[in-house]
Amino acid sequence: MQIHPIRTEADHDSAVARIAELIGARPDTAEGEELDILATLVDAYEAKHHAIDVPDPIAAIQFRMEQQGLTRKNLEPLIGSRARVSEVMTGRRSLTLAMIRRVRKELGISADVLIGHPQKRHRKRVHSSKLEPASVNPKRQAAAG
Repeated sequence: MQIHPIRTEADHDSAVARIAELIGARPDTAEGEELDILATLVDAYEAKHHAIDVPDPIAAIQFRMEQQGLTRKNLEPLIGSRARVSEVMTGRRSLTLAMIRRVRKELGISADVLIGHPQKRHRKRVHSSKLEPASVNPKRQAAAG
């Protein structure tokens, strides 16, 4: 048993191949110990180098809607009025705790996913200090004077 840290994809591939050879090993044997250690090393390497991001809450809802053949109308009992569903699905409004509970229960989407931060889907508002001064914009000059 020659075990070393997994630092490269080649190391990872070798460890995975060895795990495949040892997969049926009994726990209290040298092979079982090697399997346990290699699995731990591979898991740590994959968590660091192949991490999967939690999906956007809205993307998760849309995916589940596609899976189940649902429409936005089907979300109204879970989220609220047609306008509220639209606001949530376009990212203009966040899911509330009550909405998260209902969506989790009815659609089976993890609360961890639903609590996540949605990607902004609308344009950023420009702060008034970023606009040009009134002297540059004749309409603003008229309004100011």
